[in-house]
Amino acid sequence: MSDYAFLYDSSLSQYELSDSHPFKPIRLELTRSLLHMLGILDSKHEVEPEPISEAELLKVHDKSYVDMVKAVSRGEKLNEAYGFGLGTGDNPIFSHMHTAIMGVCSATTTAVELVASGQKQRAINLSGGLHHAHKKQASGFCVYNDLAVGIERAVEKYGMRVAYLDIDAHHGDGVQWLFYDCAEVMTISLHESGRYLFPGTGHTYETGKEAGRGMSVNLPLEPFTEGESYLEGFEAIVPEVLRFFKPDLIVLQAGADMHRFDPLADLALDISAMHKSYQRVSELADELCEGRLVATGGGGYDPYRTVPRAWAGLWAALSRQDLAADIPQGWLESWQEQSPVELPLTIPDNLKTWKPIPRRAEIESHNRSVAKRLMNTLTPIWKEL
Repeated sequence: MSDYAFLYDSSLSQYELSDSHPFKPIRLELTRSLLHMLGILDSKHEVEPEPISEAELLKVHDKSYVDMVKAVSRGEKLNEAYGFGLGTGDNPIFSHMHTAIMGVCSATTTAVELVASGQKQRAINLSGGLHHAHKKQASGFCVYNDLAVGIERAVEKYGMRVAYLDIDAHHGDGVQWLFYDCAEVMTISLHESGRYLFPGTGHTYETGKEAGRGMSVNLPLEPFTEGESYLEGFEAIVPEVLRFFKPDLIVLQAGADMHRFDPLADLALDISAMHKSYQRVSELADELCEGRLVATGGGGYDPYRTVPRAWAGLWAALSRQDLAADIPQGWLESWQEQSPVELPLTIPDNLKTWKPIPRRAEIESHNRSVAKRLMNTLTPIWKEL
């Protein structure tokens, strides 16, 4: 048996928020088929999710909220739904919504269970990463917070200290607030600054409260941050924070929307830089927690051209495999007809075709100063703990 699990069930990609919604669950099938054609994923890796109970969901979400999601999923027209963030442009109501997102939560929780119990060293659920969902409110395309449900399993059942690392372009606000006063969970988020981007949070002064003081870490980056600056910020913050916390498990939310092609954010990373960040997380897991690592998907709104290439590197890093540079012709033939854009021929980007980013030096300098300010804020707090 493999030490690496790829959580998969066809239902995880068969729902749709709406025809025009930018969140496309088909990303799972796009990535899975690419991995199979690249020869780095096969049946020995694939694991079906184990269903979770509603009681487990209620450890994270308020019962009144879950009851509302179930009601509108059955087609009930309730004016109160809007107050729970349901029926908005970001979070439209769709048929079987409760069942579909419970499935996502089950997949992430199964990934955590496999790793926390020692059955697998690493596991991935690319359908997961719904990091904006709050205790009793849908937000930012997210209905239930699969990450928080999975982390709760590791903390409560296995007594683990969990480091949650979020490298999505958007701040991981839902997970942060759900564990803001918890000493057993450290949340770390690198994201485009909330001054410019939804959800408007993730500032350096958000450091946790009560038992969780010093356990919330945020590095807000300037719009148009490129790979070199991003990785510099990562190295300035993430290794030191993780070494201080000494996690038993790392949970990585690997949203692919920090790429330059993404239409909903303004970071400007290329695929190779994203892959380097995944590799560093893999190395840090080996250094600090005997390799134990769970990864999920997240954002990524260029679903055909960018997300599969990004997440191919995520799976390669997690499963310690090499990744070929060329995209298989069979994959291109399978997906080009339904892709709204021309699919690239290689996994790395052709950077020669990219125009230079204005203000590059200014952006890099600003990010450097923010990282320094963040560590200057956290270090005195940690000395008191």
